[in-house]
Amino acid sequence: MDYIEFKLDNPDIFIDVEKIDKAVELIERYFEFKLLNWELFVLALIHCYYKSTDMVVFDEFLIMMGRGNGKNGFISPIAWYLTTHYHGIKGYNVDIIANSEEQAKTSFEDIYGVLERTWKKSKKFFYKTKQQIVNLRTKSYIKYNTSNAKTKDGKRSACLIFDEIHEYEDWEMIKVFTSGFGKKKHSRIFYITTQGYVRGGVLDEQLDLAKRVLSGEIKDIGFLPLLYKLDDKEEVHDPKNWVKANPSLPYFPLLQKELNKVYTKMKYQHHLAIDFLTKRMNMPAQDNFTPVAPWEKILATNQPIPYDELKGLQCIGGVDYARTTDFASCGLLFKYKGKRYWIEHTFVCHLALNIESRPIKFPVQEMADRGLITIIKRDNISAQDIAGWFLDQAKKYHIKNIYCDDYRKSLLESEFQKVGLPLESVRSGPITHAKVAPLVEQIFAEETLVFGDNPTMRWYTNNTATEMDKKGNVTYIKIEPKTRKTDGFFALVHALTKDSELEEVQDDIITFDVVTF
Repeated sequence: MDYIEFKLDNPDIFIDVEKIDKAVELIERYFEFKLLNWELFVLALIHCYYKSTDMVVFDEFLIMMGRGNGKNGFISPIAWYLTTHYHGIKGYNVDIIANSEEQAKTSFEDIYGVLERTWKKSKKFFYKTKQQIVNLRTKSYIKYNTSNAKTKDGKRSACLIFDEIHEYEDWEMIKVFTSGFGKKKHSRIFYITTQGYVRGGVLDEQLDLAKRVLSGEIKDIGFLPLLYKLDDKEEVHDPKNWVKANPSLPYFPLLQKELNKVYTKMKYQHHLAIDFLTKRMNMPAQDNFTPVAPWEKILATNQPIPYDELKGLQCIGGVDYARTTDFASCGLLFKYKGKRYWIEHTFVCHLALNIESRPIKFPVQEMADRGLITIIKRDNISAQDIAGWFLDQAKKYHIKNIYCDDYRKSLLESEFQKVGLPLESVRSGPITHAKVAPLVEQIFAEETLVFGDNPTMRWYTNNTATEMDKKGNVTYIKIEPKTRKTDGFFALVHALTKDSELEEVQDDIITFDVVTF
C-alpha cells in the first residue's frame, strides 16, 4: 500500500470515479456476480490517469494469487469492459496469450458465454465467432493466442493479457506481442498467474522487479505488482493465514472446503503438499522441497571459467543420462585455486523435443545456439557422440579418468576402449549420494563451485531435491520426473564421488602434460 499511496500522492493524478462506477455496474449486471474487494481495488487502479498528459498511471499489472480465487473470472469482464464505448477508446484491441490453447481460451470463452446468454441485447453491440469477439461501436476485438509466437507479428493490441506466466521459460512469446506495443492510448498489460515450478524464468524476473518497485528502489515506472502469498511456508499450518494468498477465500466457501481437504490429505501424501504450497499458497516450488542449494547459491555458480589457465591441468570426467533418446550430460571437474570448475556439455536427441504430451520446460534451442547443447538429429545419442566430446577435451586437458554408473558403463565401455578413453563405474543411489552430499553442500554454500554461464547446469541443479531417510542419509531426487532433467547434476555427482583423486592445483604447481587418446 505504501507504493500505491506514493504513486497516487500527486496533484497531477486524476481517479476517474465516474468510469469506475460505470464499469462496476456493467460488469455486475452482465456477468452476474458482485465484484469482491480486491477486484474493486484493481478496477479502481486501472482508472488512474495523469491530468497533464492523459496517460494511465499504471500500464502494467502483475497479479499473483492462489489457484481458485477467480483470476480469470475477474480478467474476463475487464477485457470485455475495455472494448466498450464506456471505456471510450476506439480500436482498443485485447489479446489474451497463454502457453496452451486451453488456457488461452479460458477468459475468451467466459466472455463468449456471457454474450450468448445476453445475445438478445448484446448483438446490438458485439459480433462474435469462436475465434474473435468484436465490439461494433468501438471496432475493438478480443482474441486468444497461444505459444506459436512466430505467427503473431503485426498485432495491433491495446491490451495484452498474459495468462499463467509461471509457465514461461523465457521472454520470446512476450517479446513478439510487446515489440510494437504502446502506440494505442491507455495501453495496458496484465500478467496473471499463480506460483509455479519454473525458476529463472519470466515470473522470477517479474517478481524481482516487483521487489525493487515495492521497496522503493524503482519509482518511475507504471508497474503495479499485486502479490498474494504467504510470507513463510510455516504459516501454512494456521488456516487464518491462507487468506494472504487467497483474497477470495472469505467469499468462496467451496474454495475453503477444498483447501481444508487438501491440507488434511497432504500430511500423508507428499506430492499434495508440494502442490498446495506452490499453487495454493504461492510459495516458490523450490521452497517446498529440501533443495540441493538455494537458488541464489545456484546462481552464484555463474562465475568465469579460466579456460586458458586450466589447459594441461588434470581433471576427472562424469557422464549421466536416462535414455539415449532423451538427454545426456558429460563434464569435466577441475580443482584450481580453491575452486571446483565444472565444464559441461549436453546432448539432446531430437525425439525428446517432439513429445507434445510432455514438452521440455527449457529453452533447448537457445542453449544449442550458444554451444552448450548439441541436438542429435538421429533417433538416439550414441556412445560415439559422448566419446567424441571427451576426445576433443583431451586435446586441452589432462583427463585422469571418467566416471559413470554401472548401467551407462556397459553401454559406453566398448567405444571408450576403442578410442583409448578411460572409463570406470561408481555406485549410484543413496550410498553414493550420502557420501558426496556434505561436499556438495559445502561448495554451494561457499560459492566455490563454478559452472560458468551455463543455464543448462543451473536448470539441472534446480530440478534436483534432497530426500533424507530416518538415519539422516541424503538421496538426490528429481523434483518433477518427466519434463525437468537432472542429468548434468548427476554427472557432476559421479565426478565428485572421486573428488579425492584430484589434487588442488595452485600457481606454483607444475601442470600435467595433455594426454592424447
